[in-house]
Amino acid sequence: MSTSYGHSIRILHWCAEQTMSNALAEMDLTAAQGRIIGFLAHRESPPCSRDIEEAFHLSHPTVSGLLSRLEKKDFLEFRPDDLDRRCKRIYLLEKGLKCHELIHKTIHTNEQAIVSDFTEEEKAQFAHLLNRAIDNMGGSPCRRKKEESHD
Repeated sequence: MSTSYGHSIRILHWCAEQTMSNALAEMDLTAAQGRIIGFLAHRESPPCSRDIEEAFHLSHPTVSGLLSRLEKKDFLEFRPDDLDRRCKRIYLLEKGLKCHELIHKTIHTNEQAIVSDFTEEEKAQFAHLLNRAIDNMGGSPCRRKKEESHD
């Protein structure tokens, strides 16, 4: 018997993505913009656009466009770096912080829904199996991409 794990994983991802897209649509944001806000909210210090380019493996024009639209919508602002005037640091504004709260709440809701009828033992087993599957595939795509570039 052949099981199509990939198809099931794609469906699960699509369901979670749709929930997030619907939540972000209330704030007139795309999923890509939401990921940028999440990245900014989890940084210890404000990054510059190059940090986002490297973290997401995106081109400079793509990142510039995403950040420009977020700035126009008052989710973030740019401020010159005190030590390097060529670098503009990216700061989340109040609207961006509220968006991050919505993202966090939506992720929590999605995760609770995914395991809603699992026992505590099944939840632990599910998490363990997910992590094993990720390890079996070589870890995160970002780590795999870096390892491939060194070959």
